[in-house]
Amino acid sequence: DRPSPPEHIVIETSGLALPKPLLKAFGWPSVRTRMTVDGVITVVDAPAVADGRFADDPEAVARQREADDSRDHDNPIEEVYEDQLDCADLVVLNKTDLLNEAELAAIEAGLATRSRRVRLIRAREGRVDPAVILGLSAAAEDDLAARPSHHDGADEHEHDDFTSFVLPLREQESVEAFIARLEHVARAHDVLRMKGYARIAGKSLRLGVQAVGARIRHAFEQGEASPGQLVVIGLHGLDPVAVQRSFDEA
Repeated sequence: DRPSPPEHIVIETSGLALPKPLLKAFGWPSVRTRMTVDGVITVVDAPAVADGRFADDPEAVARQREADDSRDHDNPIEEVYEDQLDCADLVVLNKTDLLNEAELAAIEAGLATRSRRVRLIRAREGRVDPAVILGLSAAAEDDLAARPSHHDGADEHEHDDFTSFVLPLREQESVEAFIARLEHVARAHDVLRMKGYARIAGKSLRLGVQAVGARIRHAFEQGEASPGQLVVIGLHGLDPVAVQRSFDEA
């Protein structure tokens, strides 16, 4: 309704979001007549794929089934990963500077086996020219049938597979000790994501952290002089009390 409305609106979803429910919202009459989905962009964490974070080991699963064929072997992370790929109009393979050419080629070969073939570009630190990702003219809301999902026909708002909570953080004695604690927690509890900030003794700036598994990036940043906090995301059943205890004991 603005005199000069924006040409594009970029919607960044959660890394664990299912894309099709959002696309379906653009089919609502009040939205459809005024907006279209120019394209769905999926950003892939290349090192996480190389580490096998998004896929089970098929041989290990087969052995588990032989031992107990009643066990549920669904991998919710793998399903979300595949849903996001199969809904995409463009895939950005990110953090490519952390892998060698052979590793990147293997990932790209795996992505090429998806039923939905889309363009793929490489990126470092998420740097992509906006001209590359805007103006795809995909009209994705009209193309839902060509975007398969593990959750088609189901309640697509099930985020019961995952859980998240916020941990309060006391002042930390040093950057090194804090990062070591985060790595310990990530490995001990198979944490998917952590993000937040902490106060470090003797430092005027707060320390911001972003973690994918046990891979952690950190940098000092401006911020209010409030207590630190950490958002922790993991599979359903991740125990906040156990995570807090593990962090305090590390």
